[in-house]
Amino acid sequence: MSRRKRPLVPGARAELDALKAQVAHVADPNQAKYEVASELHVPLQRGYNGQLSSHDAGRIGGRLGGSMVKEMVRMAAQAMNQKS
Repeated sequence: MSRRKRPLVPGARAELDALKAQVAHVADPNQAKYEVASELHVPLQRGYNGQLSSHDAGRIGGRLGGSMVKEMVRMAAQAMNQKS
């Protein structure tokens, strides 16, 4: 299955990176995956990670993506409550 590596909205990359850093509780969005990996006790290293199983890699991405979606839903619900 092919994955998009760019957001649907071209100008959204900076905001998505900021959200990723926020949900991972780090300052740098590039550090987010390493923080999540350490929380899950997955041996993710900088550079080549050929020894990493697809299961472990999916756990990292799933945790990050799931947290980002939950936060976006929370923010949308909050914005809807403020409008009414």
